[in-house]
Amino acid sequence: MSAIAKAVELCGGPTKLAAVLDVTPQAVCFWRAGKRRLPADYCATIEQATERKVRRWDLRPNDWHRIWPELVGSDGAPMVEPAEAA
Repeated sequence: MSAIAKAVELCGGPTKLAAVLDVTPQAVCFWRAGKRRLPADYCATIEQATERKVRRWDLRPNDWHRIWPELVGSDGAPMVEPAEAA
């Protein structure tokens, strides 16, 4: 299960997550289906809404360390190669 799918489930469905994010349920469904990329702007809110069961690095596994460099080295954070962290 993808991280966004897990977040949708934990929040009670796409309509409820959409309400938390102030977006349309269609946008949430597009993210879940992989038709659109989840904007980084929503990741911290999703992390909070899921009580940190879905983390920002789960939602943006390829670029989280560039968007939120302050999270590098946090408990549970994936390892980042030193060259990537810079």
